[in-house]
Amino acid sequence: MVHSLMNRSFPACLVLDATSDPEAVLALCRDLKSDTFTAIVPVVVLTSEDGEDLAAESLLAGADEVVSDLLSEREQSLRLELLARRAARDVAVHPTTRLPGTVQIERDLQERLNSGKEFGVCYADLDSFKEFNDRYGYTHGDGVILMLSKILRDMVRALAPGGFVGHIGGDDFIFNVWAEHLEHTCDEIIELFDELVPYQYTEEDRKAGYFLGKDRRGSIHRIPLMTLSIGIVTSVGQDFIHTAQVSELATEMKTYAKTFAGSVYVVDRRQQAALFDARKSSRSGPYT
Repeated sequence: MVHSLMNRSFPACLVLDATSDPEAVLALCRDLKSDTFTAIVPVVVLTSEDGEDLAAESLLAGADEVVSDLLSEREQSLRLELLARRAARDVAVHPTTRLPGTVQIERDLQERLNSGKEFGVCYADLDSFKEFNDRYGYTHGDGVILMLSKILRDMVRALAPGGFVGHIGGDDFIFNVWAEHLEHTCDEIIELFDELVPYQYTEEDRKAGYFLGKDRRGSIHRIPLMTLSIGIVTSVGQDFIHTAQVSELATEMKTYAKTFAGSVYVVDRRQQAALFDARKSSRSGPYT
């Protein structure tokens, strides 16, 4: 039940009552904190008067705060309020989507580099988002960003075990998945996005498939409905040394993906192609 609620919402804090079944609460806390998608939510454990050992065990399980019955109601309230304030100003979490920010994105990428397993880094960006924002306002724009964050979160969680989703800022997202889940996950993300995004527009704009908007010079243009571009870099056939190399290539691929019409994902296969050609050449011999 708790996992289901956490997956459907973005709570500012989760309070677990350990006064009746402490072992179950500790197990739940450990489980939530071991999951990339729920670990960022602050967890408070409530303990009874004789729960000194339980307080320590709760902290070991990953709890962000422990509140005991021994404390006055005022202190209990202040502890909860201060925890909520810390979570709100945590620069590692984006305030709109509650997804991990750049610090945790880099940490996850470094862990994948260290693992030695093949993975893909996917840089997702909305097309025609600025024009949508200008026409419909930033409140509707934030709604689209939140919608995209939920699509990425739900699809990666369901289709790519061990995957990670982060929010760089604005309409820019990163999701990292193991190589075997890469293409299927991207296919499903794009299909779901294209199905849902038209309903962010008025019926008139949705039926037309565009609206009229001005560029910076004041010229009128047809602005198409938003699409999603995903640029992908994989570790297949590549020997990355630093996370900066990966992020630079991912940015390059995202820019390249945006040159195509519609929602697309493009994978950087240059290194794989070079590796294949080298192997083919060695098998063929030096004179063929």
